[in-house]
Amino acid sequence: MKKKICYVFVYIVLNLLSNNNLFSQELTIYCGKMIDVVNSKVLSEKTIYIVNSKISEIKDGYAEVKGELVDLKNKTVMPGLMDMHVHLHTEQSKNTYIENTTLNPEDYALRAAHNAEKTLMSGFTTVRDLLSPRHVSLALKKAINSEIAIGPRIIAAAGISTTGGHFDPTNGICMHFSWDPQPIHGIVNGETDIRKAVRQAYKDGYDMIKVAATGGVLSVAKSGDNPQFTQSEMDILIQICNDYNFTTAAHAHGEEGMYRAVIAGINSVEHGTYMSERIIKAMIDKGTYYVPTITAGKFVEEKSKLDDYFPEIIRPKAAAIGPQIHKTFEKAFKSGVKIAFGTDSGVSPHGENWKEFVYMVEAGMSEMQAIQSATIEASKLIRMEDELGSIEKGKTADIIAVDGDPINDINNIKNVSFVMKNGKIYKKD
Repeated sequence: MKKKICYVFVYIVLNLLSNNNLFSQELTIYCGKMIDVVNSKVLSEKTIYIVNSKISEIKDGYAEVKGELVDLKNKTVMPGLMDMHVHLHTEQSKNTYIENTTLNPEDYALRAAHNAEKTLMSGFTTVRDLLSPRHVSLALKKAINSEIAIGPRIIAAAGISTTGGHFDPTNGICMHFSWDPQPIHGIVNGETDIRKAVRQAYKDGYDMIKVAATGGVLSVAKSGDNPQFTQSEMDILIQICNDYNFTTAAHAHGEEGMYRAVIAGINSVEHGTYMSERIIKAMIDKGTYYVPTITAGKFVEEKSKLDDYFPEIIRPKAAAIGPQIHKTFEKAFKSGVKIAFGTDSGVSPHGENWKEFVYMVEAGMSEMQAIQSATIEASKLIRMEDELGSIEKGKTADIIAVDGDPINDINNIKNVSFVMKNGKIYKKD
């Protein structure tokens, strides 16, 4: 008889667990205003129900409370923001180039954890970390997913560049300390190396590939815009990435290298400084996203005026390319190129990602469109639009709230007073 009772008890417990009834956590959010990014509307007086990590229901008015109540009746509620271009391990300073020879990956990992928390608390619940010292972004992603560290959801990118290209870590280092980076480090020369590098990134567990299609501003190399892959190399790189279901991003300033990446099928163009009409047409035809990083352009332009901030080989590149990005964004937006929000934070300070919204609006975007670029459009770029990017039934509960209404004044988007990621509250004033 006791055995039967025990079996019945075990059966009931297992049945409750299988139906998620035993330990489900319910939460109710009252929203004074709620931004509907799907329909481009600001809605008033809404109730959001959260069960565990998902949005279970949305009702008009202030409905019955289920579980814990979060009262945001005097706030504007919106989906968690997404930054498609950050570098959590670093923050640019006049010491950056010395630190490249004095800091270890462990040092950068600790900095990354600190910057990740700042990023989440400023309302960004998802980021693409577009290159860090080897495996730092992967380690941080694991720590955040395990709740050892606090930060946004991370889409971690491996970088692929040519010898002497923008991602070559030995640029500018004397022969005594230099070495010959290989495909395992993301440095390639020719198709065989490219195959090895992509497959190594897959083996290591990265989510996506970032390719240095052109020279860059902050690398210690002469050109900031020359093409650095042949067309056949770029074609094979994108082909192999597609085989492994990697999304791809192209660091690109110069026209020719950018064009080669776009026609090869790159998913997004980062910076896009000298974007031409033929590239705009190709991007529209291919459905390529543009991630502008206006904030970084303005930051390096400002610092280029200081005598002791950048190495001399970098200053003219920063002075020329920085101010051009804002103009390129305006042209690309008016032409109908798809745009996803990205700041290049790590060049500019972490936690100030919100400034990009202000620059986008200054260049002609509406406040709603700017917010959409960091929510529903960004979710499409990372192929997670079924889970993230809007406040809808069944989606993951990534929700933030701000004081004031950013649709009336985009500057209000910096006033983040509530942050929820995966149904868990990380900030509540």
